Amino acid sequence: MSFNLSGILKNSAEKYPDRFVYTFLDCSVTYQELEAMVDKVASGLYENGIGKGDRVALVLGNCPEFVIAYYGILRTGASVVPINPIFTSREITYILSNSKAKAVIANSGLSQLLSSLVNKLENLQMTFYTDSFNAYNSWDQLIQSSNNEFVAPPIGENDLAVVLYTSGTTGNPKGAMLSHRNMTSNAESFGEFFGFTKDDRIIATLPMFHVFCMTVCINTPIKNGAHILIMPKFDPTEVVKTIVREKATLFAGVPTMYSFMMQLPNATAEDFSSIRACFSGGASIPVELLNRFQEKYKVDILEGYGLSETAPVTVFSPLNGIRKPGSIGVNIPNVTNKVVDPNGIEVPIGEIGELVVKGPNVMLGYLEMPEATFTSIKDGWFYTGDLAKMDEDGYFYIIDRIKDLIIVGGYNVYPREVEEVLYQHHAVVEAAVVGIPDSNFGESVKAFVVCIDPNVSVEEILLFAQERLAKYKQPREIEILTELPKNSTGKILRRSLRSTVESK
Repeated sequence: MSFNLSGILKNSAEKYPDRFVYTFLDCSVTYQELEAMVDKVASGLYENGIGKGDRVALVLGNCPEFVIAYYGILRTGASVVPINPIFTSREITYILSNSKAKAVIANSGLSQLLSSLVNKLENLQMTFYTDSFNAYNSWDQLIQSSNNEFVAPPIGENDLAVVLYTSGTTGNPKGAMLSHRNMTSNAESFGEFFGFTKDDRIIATLPMFHVFCMTVCINTPIKNGAHILIMPKFDPTEVVKTIVREKATLFAGVPTMYSFMMQLPNATAEDFSSIRACFSGGASIPVELLNRFQEKYKVDILEGYGLSETAPVTVFSPLNGIRKPGSIGVNIPNVTNKVVDPNGIEVPIGEIGELVVKGPNVMLGYLEMPEATFTSIKDGWFYTGDLAKMDEDGYFYIIDRIKDLIIVGGYNVYPREVEEVLYQHHAVVEAAVVGIPDSNFGESVKAFVVCIDPNVSVEEILLFAQERLAKYKQPREIEILTELPKNSTGKILRRSLRSTVESK
């Protein structure tokens, strides 16, 4: 296979020229048309001085321009720096500075900030706005400035393709450097594992700047000639309408999305009849939610696991194998996972340790952070920071983040175990558990929940948990909120809840 992302698109354009590659707001584009637009963007960037080794930031939501620019940047030999467009000016400034981005492609809503940064950041030289009519820096100018002298440079498999900034629990985010081989191998493995074909139609409502969408909803379908149904944002009602209208075959989401779709009163199993599989990642999906969703819509949710540093997928529940609710599945092709003790020695089956990953998808390292790279990658194994266990069939189970472990009087409490119990209460739709200081036991358990029944009481939920958990695991406090803090992909942020507790 070609270990070159823009080469993957070129191959599919030659193989499936007249098939639709994406549909957005009732407008459908063929592979041949996308290939031509990517060439134009690459040529326009080249004319503006972008070439191999440069970095170009993409600060866009879900739209065709993201896909076109993504492959156009890669075709020049430059690398893509995806940035969440709702980040604060401080966050955007840090990433542009740290990545040494030479250019930015964004929406004009960021023009004031970016214009000021061109004068402040040494490396930032130009900006292009996808919705601007300014002839100097508009998307139209970029896509129409065809340069006949442009020839795509040779791109090696270890050349840098994408720099993904991870949301660290402390300090500034780290830039995970992913090569063309990292990204293409993961798309190849994921597509092989789930039997992607040109007849698949996958909904892309996950944010495109996130690696889950980038691999599962963009690179994998494009490699296989499939059709991407781009949604500008997640709306549970619109997702179901799109599934029905477009006869979608695949859906990828995070647990929060499944929770919202589960609550739709008028959606039925018939609406999901064209779907052959739903993928869940980004966070552990509560078993209770998984079971309820599958029962209501008669469709399988396949849970998997991945990280920005692994491009991202490492394990997934198989489509045609044994289903084990609560498990993140088995190794995908060409990727190996194992569970190790603090010395890096593999632990016996069923015992808890740290999950480590090895394969062609493991990042090159963290940008300009050699010490962080050294502590994260040892002998080719990436240390995930997640506690896990493996059963006798090779299925993995995420227990929790190492940093989220709560120690109550010397006993380990895994937040997810408590959350799973809370999700079993009929009124609870979201739950998150954190440790709080306790003068007697060091730490105790506090739970935050969102309920669909306004009449449910804290006492009722406390009693429910007490009947189902050992005493040291029981929440000492429960706080009912209208919503839980989440990141851009809908992942619940325990660290924000901990910060709230600590500030009181």
